[in-house]
Amino acid sequence: MNALGTAFRVEIYGESHGSAVGVIVDGCPPGLPLSAEDLEPDLARRRAGASGTTPRHEADIPEILSGLYRGHTTGSPLHILFRNSDTRSADYSAFAKVPRPGHADFTSMLRYRGHSDPRGSGHFSGRITAGLVAAGAIAKRLLPGVSFSTRLLSAGGREDVSLAAEEAALAGDSIGGLVELRVRGLPAGLGDPFFSGVEALASHALFSVPGVRGVEFGDGFAAAAMRGSLHNDPIVTITGTTSRNGAGGVNGGITNGNELVCRVAMKPASSIALPQTTIDLESGRMTTLEAKGRHDACIALRAAVVLEASLAIVLADLAIASASYDFAQPSRERP
Repeated sequence: MNALGTAFRVEIYGESHGSAVGVIVDGCPPGLPLSAEDLEPDLARRRAGASGTTPRHEADIPEILSGLYRGHTTGSPLHILFRNSDTRSADYSAFAKVPRPGHADFTSMLRYRGHSDPRGSGHFSGRITAGLVAAGAIAKRLLPGVSFSTRLLSAGGREDVSLAAEEAALAGDSIGGLVELRVRGLPAGLGDPFFSGVEALASHALFSVPGVRGVEFGDGFAAAAMRGSLHNDPIVTITGTTSRNGAGGVNGGITNGNELVCRVAMKPASSIALPQTTIDLESGRMTTLEAKGRHDACIALRAAVVLEASLAIVLADLAIASASYDFAQPSRERP
């Protein structure tokens, strides 16, 4: 399915080289001040232009078609559209019979019985995340007092992200990246145990972003090599403040009032200019593929804001669903 969330529900649509991509946001409360300009800062972070990003340039001007009246949300579904203009579909014609290694060319052909749109990777393209970023910008406006800090810690295993991306692009190759997301100001008490825990829902949303290969919270995978005496977070105030944050701000699937911290591993882009061995579906023989077209050498550069948007959508959904609860001050009598 193409939808995410329950109380705050987001549905994305479109194909990379179709007429448009977009998003429908349902559950946004009425009366929220909103304009296309409010979405621009995050959309600008997603646009291409930096070294290591695709040469494809889309204006990404959001058209809000419904759910807005006199500068405020109406409570009915918001429909936000982005028109496609800078497309070169011929660059992708070969992938129908010679699928790219590591890409969804082969699996999408099987899943949709040969009817999926292959142009620009169709609905499997990172282009579709424009709508996700717009929805995330709205979600963050529904979280007053909550701040997001997102940064690319490394690319290709190196801290000099720009240089690593530039070298990969010059070599006709690609690199992955490690993105860290931090959220401050979340109230304690959001989320539920097990299947609706904050980490479970956030991981679902984060893994939905194309190219994600791993998600960890707090100490993450390092916790597997730690003792409990080191991993546990001592509680130092009656409001739940801890002296360290190995849990990443969540206990039992529920926010504990500390900073939410997670890291996301992004894979190297599958489309590279270097020769790769793959199958020719018509002949049934192995062949060599050199991917043409305009592609990112490091998708993590533009994906960071998409990951932030996905996390914000989950948190806004939880906040709206929990609006009837008071998380301001925990009761001293509570067990």
